[in-house]
Amino acid sequence: MAITLGQKAPAFTLVDSDKNMVSLENFKGKNVLLLFFPAAFTGVCTKEMCSTTDELAFYNKMNAEVLGISVDLPFSLGKFKELNKIEFPLLSDFNKEAINAFGVNEESWILGLKGVSKRAVFVVDKDGTVAYSQVMASAGEMPDFDMVKEALSKLN
Repeated sequence: MAITLGQKAPAFTLVDSDKNMVSLENFKGKNVLLLFFPAAFTGVCTKEMCSTTDELAFYNKMNAEVLGISVDLPFSLGKFKELNKIEFPLLSDFNKEAINAFGVNEESWILGLKGVSKRAVFVVDKDGTVAYSQVMASAGEMPDFDMVKEALSKLN
């Protein structure tokens, strides 16, 4: 089911790369940037996570918490985060609960693999409402981060 602007973001609780449970509800009162990505250690995903780390000062200024979400195991995400010096939480949606709730489950990916996340961005405002979304048609496309920044700027 596709997420529409103005609706409450689906609740989730996922394990992060440090093996802590993280819920969207934990960030009530802050804007949240959710970055759904197909798989750690792949080219475009690495570029996206690293470029987001490079822009963390802007997101912090916008009172926004950044969360990366993929179906990778938390152990793999921990190594990915360490090797690439990613400075925000990476959450494991191994059971595909969040990608299904947000409507970003990629039915068929490369090499016949199924069930990874589509590349997608959601901005959730301080009240838990979806203020911006972009779901990429292809996993090889990067999100339009200028639009993400504009959406976050409008919330402050």
